[in-house]
Amino acid sequence: MKKILLMAAVMAVAVGANAQKKEYPKQEEMKPGMSEYWTPQPKIVTPGDEKTSSAPDDAIVLFDGKDLSAWTNGNGKEEAGWTVKKGIMTVDKSKGDIKTKEKFGSFQLHLEWRVPEGITGESQARGNSGVFLQDKYEVQILDNYQNETYVNGMVGSIYKQTPPMANVMRKPGEWNVFDIIYTAPVFKEDGTYLYRPYVTVIQNGVVLQNHTEIMGTTEYIGFPRTVKHAEGPIRLQSHGDPSAPISFRNIWIREM
Repeated sequence: MKKILLMAAVMAVAVGANAQKKEYPKQEEMKPGMSEYWTPQPKIVTPGDEKTSSAPDDAIVLFDGKDLSAWTNGNGKEEAGWTVKKGIMTVDKSKGDIKTKEKFGSFQLHLEWRVPEGITGESQARGNSGVFLQDKYEVQILDNYQNETYVNGMVGSIYKQTPPMANVMRKPGEWNVFDIIYTAPVFKEDGTYLYRPYVTVIQNGVVLQNHTEIMGTTEYIGFPRTVKHAEGPIRLQSHGDPSAPISFRNIWIREM
């Protein structure tokens, strides 16, 4: 009996020793190339010339100072009636809004605008205009240089929704620059949002909206609504306030 127990003990020790000696595959040593991929390469885009304020070579130029051939009036049935002089487009309030003939989804939009020197008025009645994204969602344009108004109606606000994070308005007579990055919404079959639209707004190099969720359509009275839509135009507003009209130049868009 003792001999059997001794043999069993020896075998157990041997099995334990073999188990300790068993080797498993070693994890492969990480190399830099394991976390790199090379395709697809992004397309090459030639940026615009800062000296001439030209657009990137893949942009659609909406206004280059020559004419309004890319635009129609607000109802889409007549020619855009704003004035063009010396490379600048100025609102004609008697002719109403204008909008692009082409429709867009997600995009990067660049435009420059100027409130006239010597403008008068206060609050919303001073240099009022707006950029409507897909003809539904307004980024406010307003002269807020030493001119207060309700904060969700300031320049750079998502009108009646989200105030801007700063007021970087230049003096009347000086040009302001908007760069707008817009992500179009995605809708469910029942017409509700699967993904809401988002927008980033940069004015004069300062972020005013940082990937801000747009809650719905821009409404002057009431609250945002959910309206299912496809691609849409860019609309520039001819506001009915009594102040002198504002001007635009150098407008281009890149589809994303």
